[in-house]
This record gives sequence, structure tokens and C-alpha cells, in this order.
Amino acid sequence: MLWFVGLGLWDLEDVSLRGRRVIAEADRVFLEGYTSVLMGTDHAAMEEAWGREVTVLGREDVEQRPDALLGAARDGSVAFCVPGDPMVSTTHIDLRLRARERGIPTGIVHGASIATAVAGLSGLQNYRFGRSCSLPFPQGRWNPSTPAEVVRQNLAAGLHTLVYLDIQQDRYMRIPEAIDLLEDLSASLGFAIDRYIGIARAGSPAPLVAAGTADELRSVDFGGPLHVLVVPGPLHPMEEEYLNAFARP
Repeated sequence: MLWFVGLGLWDLEDVSLRGRRVIAEADRVFLEGYTSVLMGTDHAAMEEAWGREVTVLGREDVEQRPDALLGAARDGSVAFCVPGDPMVSTTHIDLRLRARERGIPTGIVHGASIATAVAGLSGLQNYRFGRSCSLPFPQGRWNPSTPAEVVRQNLAAGLHTLVYLDIQQDRYMRIPEAIDLLEDLSASLGFAIDRYIGIARAGSPAPLVAAGTADELRSVDFGGPLHVLVVPGPLHPMEEEYLNAFARP
């Protein structure tokens, strides 16, 4: 049996009672360590709180070499723990399909997701979001324009864009970095972004939300990670009111 267990957004208090029960009853516990990170806890704290050995898996372990994980799920019960909600990422959908092909039963314990937290913190209506995108750190001459293309398409349709910021080993993209990248990419495609919404540490006791132009947000101290960025489309009056009430200018 392979359980996909969502861990929520910040720390071990976010894990649901059902998730804790599945973890406690599993023969093996794995932690997916590449799509996101719980900044309010760490691997050692998880093992101590759950009284279990927790094996951390990288992207290649899940996407290219899943035999160890699927073999354990074939022979017993496995809790595959994922920050946020486990089925937001397509890599986990693919893993569930692979398990089905091998005749391995699966189950899902959902957790809080950044996709819904962003709407709650910003006040943007969730049905007015278009396609989301991921903004990677440039690597040498590689700096894909896809994120800016997604933003342009959503703006043309009057929709908001959720921009996931790159996470690497001990390196987390910050909102000012992301704005600089998007400003350059959008200029290269011939359009301008008038407004951004930056959100830091969603799910924590003290998240920070700020809205404004590129220059205005560059001057905001967003503090520690994780950060996420929104490019809003035209705002409904209630969205505007909510931002004015709960977001820093």
C-alpha cells in the first residue's frame, strides 16, 4: 500500500490526524525532499516526533529510480510524505500511475496547499487564477522565457498567475530576485508587469504579504523563505479592498 501524505505548509502541527495515523502505522516512511520544504521543522525533528526512521528522496529517486519506494509499497505499507498537498505536483501523479501499473493500492491524505493559501492570504479569488508557472534560477545561458509567456497569456485573459520560485539545495529564490528575472523576461517579450504580490512564509504564524510595483516590492524586507509571487490580473473591487486591508503597500 502506498499512501501519499500531505504535510501542509509550515511545520509538524500542519499534519492532519489522519496523516499522523498513516505515518504511525506504515512499515516504511519516506519524505519527498525536492518540490518544497517545511521551513518550520526539519528531517531530524520529524523522526523524533514520529518515532520513525524517515528516508529522504530526491527528484531522481522518485522520477527515475522509484523501485525502492514502489518495492516497499508492494511488500508492505508505505507513507510517502510530501510538503503541501501531495497531488498538486505532476511528479506525484506519475508516481501514483506507476504504482497502479504494478498493482499497488494507493491512498491520499490531503494537506494544505500553497495554491489555496495564496488565495486566502492575498484575497484574490481562486477561480480567477490561470495557469501557474515555475521560475527557475538561470543556469549559464539557460534562462527560459516560459514563465513570462504564461504571465502574458494570463494577463491577456484577465487572470492571475501564481509563480512558484525555485528551490535548490540550501538555496531559495527570494521575491526581489524573482521580480528582477520576470522584469527582464517580460521586457524581452515586449510587455510590462504593472503590479506584483509577494508572499513569504505562507502557513507560518507570521506570513508577510506585500503588493505593489516592481520597485516598491524590491524595497520590502520579506525575511526568510519560502517565498512565492503572484502577478495579478485586473482586480475585483473586493480583491482590491482585501489587499489594501491585509497587504503591505
